Formats: sequence, C-alpha cells, structure tokens
Amino acid sequence: MPYIITEPCIGTKDASCVDVCPVDCIHTTDDAPQYYIDPDQCIDCAACELACPVTAIFHESDVPAQWESFIKVNAGFFRT
Repeated sequence: MPYIITEPCIGTKDASCVDVCPVDCIHTTDDAPQYYIDPDQCIDCAACELACPVTAIFHESDVPAQWESFIKVNAGFFRT
C-alpha cells in the first residue's frame, strides 16, 4: 500500500517530501493545489512522511477518516 498526501498539503506545497523520495514518485503541476504520490511507484519507505512539515502524508491504512477521499485523489492525478 502506498503513502497518501492529504489536505494539509493544499496551499502549502512544500517540496521536502520530493527531495527525500528515493524513487521520484511524488509529483505536482503548477496549477495543482498539492503534491501527489504515484501509488504504482511508491515503495512504502516512509521517507516522505517523516519529511513533511505539515503532517499531510500518511500510509494508506492510516489516513484519517476525514481525508480518505485523498486516496482516490492521489491515484487519480496519475490516471489522467
């Protein structure tokens, strides 16, 4: 199961997670509100979770209930 970036990233877009990802699976665009983790590339190393300054990244099984919709949001970013 991959890691998921949730609501606290919106408007912050701090790239600390990108800098520590060993497989370069965290991406965004200029007009996107946040960063996203590609679930097909994530190796579950947790480096991004530890680096996030706003506690926006969770293992998929630990995403708080109010942010579970972000599981599909992250995957959807890479399916378009």
